[in-house]
Amino acid sequence: MKIFERSNISFILIVLTFSIYAGAFIYRTSFIIDGERYFSLFDDAMISMRYAKNFANGYGLIWNPGGERVEGYTNPLWVLYMSLFHLLPIPQQKISLFIQISGALLLMINLILVMKIAHLISNGSNAVSLGSVLLTAFYLPINNWSLQGMEVSLLTLIMSISLWQALQCIKKNKFCLWVYILLGISTFVRPDMIVPFLGIGLFLAIADPKNRSKNVTFGSLILLFCVLTQTIFRMWYYGDILPNTYYLKMTGYPLLLRISRGLYVFLKFAWKMNLILFLLPFGIFFFRRDKLIYLLFWVFLVQIIYSIYVGGDAWEWWGGSNRYLCIVMPSFFILFSYSLSHLSQLISQLVNRETSLSEKARKYILKYAFPLLLIFSLINFNSIYGPKALAEFLLIQPPLHTQDNKTMVEIALLLRRITSPQAKIAVVWAGAIPYFSDRYAIDLLGKNDKQIARERMRMSSGLRKFIAFYPGHLKYNYGYSIGQLKPDVVVQLWSSPEEAKPYLDSNYRKVKLQGKFTLYLRNESANVLWNEIKGLE
Repeated sequence: MKIFERSNISFILIVLTFSIYAGAFIYRTSFIIDGERYFSLFDDAMISMRYAKNFANGYGLIWNPGGERVEGYTNPLWVLYMSLFHLLPIPQQKISLFIQISGALLLMINLILVMKIAHLISNGSNAVSLGSVLLTAFYLPINNWSLQGMEVSLLTLIMSISLWQALQCIKKNKFCLWVYILLGISTFVRPDMIVPFLGIGLFLAIADPKNRSKNVTFGSLILLFCVLTQTIFRMWYYGDILPNTYYLKMTGYPLLLRISRGLYVFLKFAWKMNLILFLLPFGIFFFRRDKLIYLLFWVFLVQIIYSIYVGGDAWEWWGGSNRYLCIVMPSFFILFSYSLSHLSQLISQLVNRETSLSEKARKYILKYAFPLLLIFSLINFNSIYGPKALAEFLLIQPPLHTQDNKTMVEIALLLRRITSPQAKIAVVWAGAIPYFSDRYAIDLLGKNDKQIARERMRMSSGLRKFIAFYPGHLKYNYGYSIGQLKPDVVVQLWSSPEEAKPYLDSNYRKVKLQGKFTLYLRNESANVLWNEIKGLE
């Protein structure tokens, strides 16, 4: 690759360093139970793993073998990809490791695309290119979602490839069908990739009058094919026109309140990134305006608007960019690195005019202004919730939810011990517990339950209602999930536990096992191994 001739060694060093970092990150997400090392993904990814395992075992794309068909995943192609690993002779406690490794490999390939795009945008600047790669490689939110098993790694790569192709189309004034093919494939990875599909397609149609008819025609046909294919399959297999997760997260809540929360978390995200640094890329418009720059800004803006519209993500409290923004953060970092290089040049000009500085000091500033500003920015971008975030970034403490993941696997193994394979369990954490316990599960929060998903969301009162929207976590009905479905074990409760009390007090026995796990066991249930319970209380 000619563009790497001068910066080849530096780029390779960054990629190698990232590979070591990614390996350490993955290792830090693992844990030991009874002398065995387990790997478990972020819990939403473990829901997908549950579908993947059942599909590989011949039960179909369902959450519970023999249960109702519910599309409780948001990443169909990623689920099918996960299922491939369940066909291999890999122990259940190690399958997640292979998903994590593949996420790391996808991120490494993405760094090549970031380098190429940055090189093109900056007119061949090695400093800008390497700066963009460094910021992308070590941005905690991208690594967290990707290395903990979410489809973010694949979507980030597809976005980068699509942008590279689109930029080539603009520069050469040519039509490229691959842009739409790739973006079409991405909608099978996650259906809401329709948003960047439309965003890039609209931009190309406006920016390239010569090929406008081709962009509109082929883009529309490919998008229509992708949407119709998924919709027909969904209606045939699940009996719904939209995924169950859409009804769960997007219905039963006022649009205005959802958008107000989306705007709130976006402003919070921009503030925590350091508002000055966040706004720095917009300085590009003072010294350069062209279609290549506009495209990168546009895709970033489109995802911001989408994130605000859907109300943000459920884990915004963590402080990083959510999964919708992560896939376009490389575009932001390219623009940022480009702006930072111009800021460094401005500093250099000011230093050259400053006669009070010694020649040695002047040379030092000229040489290290850009890398020092880059490192400062990297630290700021990863301080997503203060100093503790830096400890997580530096792997001094385990990544997000690692201890929770261990607890969920421990609970799952306990359930295997105290229940028969026919037992039904009610859970809040709908990923790791059902996956590792192999028990029929009842999802209290409705991601895998059509009835709960179609109920109204719970709302906060007062001013808090404008920011207290938590997608996928505001619908629950203990009367239905516990009172009607009658699980053998209620493993967890969500908010308002007092609403569950009437059903638990009359039909369940509360126990604390192994000194730390509180469960509710259905009285006289034939699927609870009561002799095992006695030895664990």
